Amino acid sequence: MPYLKIQTNLNIDSSEATALAQKASKTVSELLGKAERYVMVALEDGTSMVFAGSNAPLAYLELKSIGLPPERTKSFSQALCSFIQNELSIPPERIYIEFDDAPRNMWGWNGDTFER
Repeated sequence: MPYLKIQTNLNIDSSEATALAQKASKTVSELLGKAERYVMVALEDGTSMVFAGSNAPLAYLELKSIGLPPERTKSFSQALCSFIQNELSIPPERIYIEFDDAPRNMWGWNGDTFER
């Protein structure tokens, strides 16, 4: 159920993109304490993007999950910014992150939803 989307204006080699997505999947699993078998990561590189009037390297992330605790978004932001900085050399001040706590009945999987 956790979903991380990474958009960047950097061009990433396909083999490096797969490795980055796999590392991101593990990172999200650990951050949220959820099984990695439910984590999905999408990487969109080479996107035409400008931030603060500049096309210097940047990234936009979306982290969506059921039960995303609002009181932990600051620590999630720190961890994800650090991850992107380490993996792509994009400084944290060039990264935006959108957090979304999805209602259980609004998240579908395997022909059903996560509604109890």
